[in-house]
Amino acid sequence: MRFTTEPADAAELPKKFTFNPKEGIDNPALVISDDKEADVHPRLCVLKREEGQGFGFYLSKDAGCRGHVVRQVESWSSAEWGGLRKGDRILEVNEDFVDDKEHSTVMLKVQASGLKLYLLVLTAQDYEFAVSEGRDLMSLTSAYRHREGNSRPRLCYITKEPGSGLGLSIIPIEGERGRYRLSSVTDGPAERAGVQNGDRLIWINGAMISALSYAALSKMVKKCEEHVTVLVVDSRSEDCYNRMGLPIIPAFAKTHNLPYRPKTLHLTQGPQGYGFLLRQEKLRSGRTAHVLREIDPCSPAEAAGMEDGELVLAVNGEQVEDAEHEGIVSKIRQSGQQVTLTTISIPGRDYYTQLDISPLLFYEDNIPKREQFLKPPLPHQEGHQNPRLCVLHKEGAGFGFKLGCVQNKPGTYIGQVMTLSAGERAGLCEGDVVVEVDGQNVEEEYFDDVVRMIKEGATPLRLLVVEGLGYEKLRNTRQTVPDATQDDFV
Repeated sequence: MRFTTEPADAAELPKKFTFNPKEGIDNPALVISDDKEADVHPRLCVLKREEGQGFGFYLSKDAGCRGHVVRQVESWSSAEWGGLRKGDRILEVNEDFVDDKEHSTVMLKVQASGLKLYLLVLTAQDYEFAVSEGRDLMSLTSAYRHREGNSRPRLCYITKEPGSGLGLSIIPIEGERGRYRLSSVTDGPAERAGVQNGDRLIWINGAMISALSYAALSKMVKKCEEHVTVLVVDSRSEDCYNRMGLPIIPAFAKTHNLPYRPKTLHLTQGPQGYGFLLRQEKLRSGRTAHVLREIDPCSPAEAAGMEDGELVLAVNGEQVEDAEHEGIVSKIRQSGQQVTLTTISIPGRDYYTQLDISPLLFYEDNIPKREQFLKPPLPHQEGHQNPRLCVLHKEGAGFGFKLGCVQNKPGTYIGQVMTLSAGERAGLCEGDVVVEVDGQNVEEEYFDDVVRMIKEGATPLRLLVVEGLGYEKLRNTRQTVPDATQDDFV
């Protein structure tokens, strides 16, 4: 509980209380009351980037801790100009609550957002306080936007039907140029696709309609062959967005009846590998893509649900559509015994290309978590005191982690792990104590010597680490760190 004092009028001050033992604790002058709950204030950060540039911040998910943490904000970057600060916890990405989502899912949502990114965040202090007080963070974000009774936009895919067409009418709002409301036929194609009577039409087949005349809009609808995709919102929610000064865009939308979804494949390598080929091919649309081919029967790829002709969108939660083919192959090989691929069919990719949005915008990971595919610890080992042998393959950006130490004392620990780096994929976590470098014990070595050993060491780099608290327990009980076995590889 936080305690606050508030100024009061001198005339309203209560009389001095004197304890009377005859009256006991029931004295009416004695009043006990709870202080007002401290306020926690989320803030909205709007990040705008140029084509080909990043947003300029690093995001991490600490093992065993809640929240997606902004670890670093680059100077003069879009993130800094947008108000993002080191240590912030991200609650929403483009109005989608993400505090309880997998880190890879959050990263894909950020990467797929386009040139604008909307983040709702809490400072580290407010976040820790809210969690310690048991506050409902999702309700906190709703209250921030005054969403009671308001809804998010809907992206609806409507298929024409013989005799009824799309099952909706587009009606101009009198006196308001470029604004239209919809009237849907009861149980018609539009209503079944999620459109409601009175909805405001915002966007159709990738085009914002605010600058379109009624004649141009009608012509566009008539040209639609078998289906149309519309972005709609109810009038009350539209007013809410307008009051907050926020645009209504597909990135904010809930989807209804969309025909194509990306899917996630978790593969564990078998004796003959994963059982598929990755080829770079040019599609009919002229787009160059990375295509999955020649899937072996009874292979890990087939067991995971891979289909011939699917396109690779992401590897281990990192978007790779625009990456070099050799780079993607390298990422898969460096994953070791396991890899996670996000894929989509060719017709699905063509659909999102026509809408000019990323298929990863509505990525949903409804497949079991990657952690469920990892081997459990050996029976004789105990929880976080298990050593982990992390094998790191050096990449263009290095190993992707930074060392830390206590000044003028021996011993080093992992101070920072870059998102989607070799260090993260190898299983390093911030706070891990480094026990061995390439088989040599470094518990009594100083920072500079450990750095030198890593720089001069072989590739791949092999680090034996123990989670910080687990290491302290071992030291306090004067136990030595046990050797890691093949089953402990991450």
